[in-house]
Amino acid sequence: MRPAALTDAHALAEAFRRNREHLRPWDPVRPESFFTYEGQLTRLAGLLGDRDAGRAMPWLLFDADRVIGAVNLGNIALGPFRSAGLGYWLDGGQTGRGLATAAVETVCRSARDDLGLHRVEAGTILENAASQRVLAKCGFQEIGIAPRYLSINGAWRDHRLFQRILHEREA
Repeated sequence: MRPAALTDAHALAEAFRRNREHLRPWDPVRPESFFTYEGQLTRLAGLLGDRDAGRAMPWLLFDADRVIGAVNLGNIALGPFRSAGLGYWLDGGQTGRGLATAAVETVCRSARDDLGLHRVEAGTILENAASQRVLAKCGFQEIGIAPRYLSINGAWRDHRLFQRILHEREA
């Protein structure tokens, strides 16, 4: 796992094409351009701009030169909140091996130690039991249900919300 770079656009586009059906139940509806080199180059440029502005931190998981997943911290807020939202996905051929759990743990450590965050939040659609298990293994606690929270696979979906408090240091 390493921070994403513009040079990852080809590998990322290929990973999204390869995992289109695997990710469809958990993702928003994507335009065809999302699955292209140009679409990923534009997306990565935006993510890296957000990273440079302190609003996001994107990482990619690799098997040799092949992208097999991603973890993103987004909506990073400092000041009294010191929080971020977590999103992640894993290649359909790589599930069940503990990779998502290890990646989420690594990102939570970085959020605490490198970014100075106090908490990380995440949400899953109610049916995504595998992602909920990853979050539970990583010390996230459920904090509630958000009705019609995000548009996923063409419909507004209820989400189970989680958070992990990263430390108990003074504010």
